[in-house]
Amino acid sequence: MIPAPFEYARPTTVDEALQAMAAGGEDVKVLAGGQSLIPVMRLRLAAPETVVDLGRVTELRGVREDGDALVIGAMTTHSDVLADPLIRQHAPLIAQATETVADRQVRHRGTFGGALVHADPAGDLPAVALALDAEFVIAGPEGRRTVPARDFFVDYLTTAVDEGELLVEVRVPKLDGQWGMRYEKFNRVAQAWSIVAVAAAVRRENGHITEARVGLTNMGPTPLRAGAVEAALSGAEATPEAIAAAAAHAAEGTEPSSDLNAQADYRQHLATVLTRRAVTAAAGL
Repeated sequence: MIPAPFEYARPTTVDEALQAMAAGGEDVKVLAGGQSLIPVMRLRLAAPETVVDLGRVTELRGVREDGDALVIGAMTTHSDVLADPLIRQHAPLIAQATETVADRQVRHRGTFGGALVHADPAGDLPAVALALDAEFVIAGPEGRRTVPARDFFVDYLTTAVDEGELLVEVRVPKLDGQWGMRYEKFNRVAQAWSIVAVAAAVRRENGHITEARVGLTNMGPTPLRAGAVEAALSGAEATPEAIAAAAAHAAEGTEPSSDLNAQADYRQHLATVLTRRAVTAAAGL
């Protein structure tokens, strides 16, 4: 199908983008990679009055270091994320998850920030952002504000980015040295959306797990941290038995849906299995 008519703005700076959004009428959509927006517009499930294309806003692209953090521009494509040596060195969990996003064509056009703002519960990157304690920098008419990942994902397809605001960058703490990471995903071969996936970051010292961060994909309307698993792993011996015992708590506090891909109880089972696998790999066992 053909999208409904709309006005089109193509700013070159963040300020111009914010101005275009403010002047765009009641229904304005931001075009980042377009891999989610364009299909729903073609089906006329969305008919925005104005589309603001961020493709020429070069300040929103790229990866850089800022002290103990990596700063990833919201318009950095998935393919550029995969190719970036800083991400491979300091945040390999992002690269592992990004490798599983859709296919090469989508990764070439889709963007890091666009996937996060879309906030699909089956998307791969939101749970990774939670597990890495990322921070989201949002620009709006009143200036910029920073939102931690735990507060960024509000509900199904809903984030803390308000009308008239833009996600401009994501700040990710560098986890080097004693940290290990792993992303485990279960999906249908015919599509890349996660039925369930787990992002794990584990720090080991002297044969024990001193800290663990575990993010769950598609176990509720938003990505979740597996708090019970993290608590059980803290201070535990880095052994398969201890990890398996902790992973048994993975489904606690979750609200997975039932659909054509899987029933809720099957998703709960997958969360336990994938958590055990992810944590075991991240711990280097």
